[in-house]
Amino acid sequence: MEKIIKLLNDFNELVMFKHSIFSLPFIFIAMVVAANGWFGWNLLLLGTLAALTARNFAMGFNRYLDRDIDALNPRTINRPSVDGRINPTQMLFFTIFNALGFIGVAYIVNNLAFYLSVPILLVLASYSYFKRFSYLAHIILGISLGLAPIAGVVAVSETITLWSIYLSIGVLFWVAGFDLLYSLQDIEVDKELGLHSIPSKFGVKNTMLFSKIMHSLTIVFWLLFVIESSLGVFAYLAILASTIMLTYEHILVNRDFSKIDKAFFTINGYLGIMFFVLIVLEKVFSN
Repeated sequence: MEKIIKLLNDFNELVMFKHSIFSLPFIFIAMVVAANGWFGWNLLLLGTLAALTARNFAMGFNRYLDRDIDALNPRTINRPSVDGRINPTQMLFFTIFNALGFIGVAYIVNNLAFYLSVPILLVLASYSYFKRFSYLAHIILGISLGLAPIAGVVAVSETITLWSIYLSIGVLFWVAGFDLLYSLQDIEVDKELGLHSIPSKFGVKNTMLFSKIMHSLTIVFWLLFVIESSLGVFAYLAILASTIMLTYEHILVNRDFSKIDKAFFTINGYLGIMFFVLIVLEKVFSN
């Protein structure tokens, strides 16, 4: 039993389960708006399972493919995929298991979700390859998490709405923007290993500028989402709060690069939760 618990903890560390907080709120935001309120316990369970299996697949595949690179990076050398706690066969099994789980959940949800399940997995897997030949990997990561709101609206209404596209594009730029800041930690390693990233290609100053632009676009598209979905005061408060939090994130990183982890995990984690809570309040008080 102790071995099983240890293995589960190692897999938890492998996929950084706590980072699910970045995508889950925006799936549920889309589901709440699409359903005009509570979408039911069944979809809550299925939506959660879909999000977790998709993310586990993406992270498992990434760790499996990147184990050679991670072994050369001081920041990642202690990952379970590198130090031998989880072997390549176990990672591959974990990845395939979650891919099949995601497809199975999508099949239960509805036909459109099922038809989109394999293309979504292909997009998620593509991120792991991009940094080997293109600095646009940050955008691919943004697209991967940006699919979450579209998945949410598909689960509820079996359609893709314009407001969900705006919300998704906002998530795309949000994720790509904070991934640029996070990637500043690996700028020297990326140069040494010949990996492609915006920091290694354009430098620190330009990277921070690109991140600011992306986060400005985030606010623009989230505002379009609120307008298109005819939401009210709480939704606009979510936009205002997001603007303040993203501004603080950039101030924090500008002052001290050692604060990148705090900016990446803490601020962005709270941002998603805050946005979700305010959208729920919007639906509670508007219905």
